[in-house]
Amino acid sequence: MDSHTIRETFLSFYEERDHQRIASAPLIPNDPTLLLNVAGMVPFKPYFLGDATPPSPRLTSFQKCVRTVDIENVGRTTRHLTFFEMLGNFSFGDYFKREAIRWAWELSTEHFGLDPERIWATVYEDDDEAEQLWLEETDIPAERIQRLGREDNYWWTHNAGPGGPCSELYYDRGEAWGEAGGPAVNDERYLEYYNLVFMQYELDDDGNELAPLPAQNVDTGLGLERLAVLLQGVDNVFETDLFQPLLALAGDLTGVRYGTSADGDMSLRVIAEHCRTATFLIADGVLPSKEGRGYVLRRLLRRAVRHARLLGHDGELMAPMIDAVIATMRPGYPELEKQRELVTRVAVAEESDFSRRIQQGLAMLDEVMTEARGAGRSDLPGDVAFKLHDTFGFPIDLTAEIA
Repeated sequence: MDSHTIRETFLSFYEERDHQRIASAPLIPNDPTLLLNVAGMVPFKPYFLGDATPPSPRLTSFQKCVRTVDIENVGRTTRHLTFFEMLGNFSFGDYFKREAIRWAWELSTEHFGLDPERIWATVYEDDDEAEQLWLEETDIPAERIQRLGREDNYWWTHNAGPGGPCSELYYDRGEAWGEAGGPAVNDERYLEYYNLVFMQYELDDDGNELAPLPAQNVDTGLGLERLAVLLQGVDNVFETDLFQPLLALAGDLTGVRYGTSADGDMSLRVIAEHCRTATFLIADGVLPSKEGRGYVLRRLLRRAVRHARLLGHDGELMAPMIDAVIATMRPGYPELEKQRELVTRVAVAEESDFSRRIQQGLAMLDEVMTEARGAGRSDLPGDVAFKLHDTFGFPIDLTAEIA
């Protein structure tokens, strides 16, 4: 099943169950506590807190999200992304655990065609009700339901706001992925794809429960990229239809085919992933700068350019990659087409500026590292890293990666 069909299948399923479809909110949140939109529930936070009235007590949405804590790991692994999509169904004081569990199972098995014998569920350690509902409403036997603690099965944004215990669905990818025993034992073999959060409490910045919310709510998140991995029968997200066109083009531009070397694959993943994220950030109004969201964008663009150069490509990168991103993501986000000129202009300007700086910075870095190795050191002096950042615009993490 292709990614667009996954998205539409999810949304249509919940529309048939009286949910109003809501388009993705921008990546720039209407929330001063957040730099970027990090979860499907973020646009609905006022509804959960009782500060505003939702357009319907039942909503379903697909939300573009960006998380920046793992930028340096993107490319190094096949699991980390900065941009991802969350599909969600939400209830504001309407249905609660029973319906959420029943529908998650029905959607997974009857509409997405996942093998019911390979689905596992986890529940919060003291949530007897959720465990009982999985037994009553689905075909999951008790031995495929596991109780986990707060770190795994209690969800909140890690900022003050709504939260609560959650129940997650995992899919067993088979013995080739490691030992059996369920998600409590092996989260490589058992891939989490659907999270049902039972929003019941208002929490402080440290995650302490302050008070019950005005109503019992449901906030779910199904990772589009993860489900695509399962339904397309591939090992990781970079092998899905969301990334294959981008990796193929990056390979054509650099002359390095994906799958031929570990270092080459890492750089191609960086190029594909960061160009995708940058396209969405610029389309939503983020511009490169020295701080905040703009600095995140600048880091992504410059890291992509740097990895293209590592593969021997010093020609045009951003314009063709942006075209490929728009072509790949247009079925779900037709508005990208309207922003094509803006996105291309901003990204190409940043690429050109960084290309002018990078030669000087690399020459300085090479000279310093050569001297350090000659003196028997492998570390980079802090003042050099600062100068590279201050004078040539090298992000600190990029300097560390090169050094």
